[in-house]
Amino acid sequence: MARISAAERRRDFINAAVDVIAIYGIDGATTRRIAEHAQANLAMLHYCYDSKEDLFADVYKFVAGRFSDVVKDSDPHTTLADTAGQLLRGVMQCYLESANFTAATLELISWARRQHEDRGIAVYDEAIETVRDALRGAASEQPVDRETIDQIAYIIGTLSDGFALSWLTYGDRSAAMAQMDVVASVLESWLAARLGSAPVTV
Repeated sequence: MARISAAERRRDFINAAVDVIAIYGIDGATTRRIAEHAQANLAMLHYCYDSKEDLFADVYKFVAGRFSDVVKDSDPHTTLADTAGQLLRGVMQCYLESANFTAATLELISWARRQHEDRGIAVYDEAIETVRDALRGAASEQPVDRETIDQIAYIIGTLSDGFALSWLTYGDRSAAMAQMDVVASVLESWLAARLGSAPVTV
């Protein structure tokens, strides 16, 4: 049997932690449960991670990385409006692909706020800033002011978060796919109105 590297094991534990957090919440996400879900023994988990906090730090990085991947997968050669639409659909698709990822993401951010820690805020801030960067790149062909970029990023975050909550609450994939079109149309309508009067940068 091929030996599994420590890096591969860490990935297994991160994925398992996401699932366990989604099912049991942060407080119920014990290292024993995570190890069992990863089909590994507890000693291996403690070999890869000095503490539960170290593992959770990697889980936060994983969540932030998923949002960064959405931006990387967007087409950089489109208009600002098209880029915004791609980003919104990409984030919603990311949520739709895994209810556990959705539940764990919301739980991690809420838990961090309850603990007065900034990790949850940092993940959210990093995701929004990544979206801003992509929008700024698209705006090079259609320059708009910073406030408009911030507003578009905020709306993408707000609409995708609302979609995530609805998807997580009802768990109806076919309904969620139809709702993606509705949510995207809300952004499109706002963009059509806003960009038509957006101040141009000088």
